Amino acid sequence: MKQYLSLSALTLAAAITLSGCGSDTGTSAPEGDGSSFSQETPVTDSETATEHNDADVMFAQMMIPHHQQAVEMSELMLAKQDISAEVTVLATRIKDAQAPEIETMTEWLQAWGEPAQPEDMDAADDHSMEGHDMDSADGADGADGADGMAGMLSEDQLAELEAATGNEAVRIFLESMIAHHNGAVDMAQNEIENGKNPEAIALAEAIVETQQAEIQQMDEMLADL
Repeated sequence: MKQYLSLSALTLAAAITLSGCGSDTGTSAPEGDGSSFSQETPVTDSETATEHNDADVMFAQMMIPHHQQAVEMSELMLAKQDISAEVTVLATRIKDAQAPEIETMTEWLQAWGEPAQPEDMDAADDHSMEGHDMDSADGADGADGADGMAGMLSEDQLAELEAATGNEAVRIFLESMIAHHNGAVDMAQNEIENGKNPEAIALAEAIVETQQAEIQQMDEMLADL
């Protein structure tokens, strides 16, 4: 009888021990991982959405109209019937890349409680021109057209692009877009150096990488024209 009770006690103790181990293994680690992801990550996201400085605001406010004109220039080319497939692909890629970025930057400004446009446009224009290398836009006359922003086309230049056909349209588009991209790269580099918001800096880095590659491609296309 004593032996039976002893064995029963040992069996019960082993069962309790195994049950306790199973509970630790099955719940403790996932709860720790889940807490780290579901609670800490949203806090970081919220901080990222609001953490910014004046350079971030200026970057978004100035890059939005800059991108809008690049989309407009691309649409003018895509509306033409006598353009090579290579140019069509380039214009489509520029439009498809920059249109969503406009939406993203607009959302940032809203989250930051900042206006879509700077209150002092003259100061904003001067800021956007800081460090801009005028020689980089030699391919297009009046490289600082609309609002004085680097690489922006004037209304007359846009009208010239719209009216042009064939290789002349391609030449105007490539030269103008090279100047336009150079302006965007300068603005993005300023954000990388002076910005605070991680997402804005990441976008600026992507703009530099993408548009420098497109500048090289357009230079080659011009040489072959």
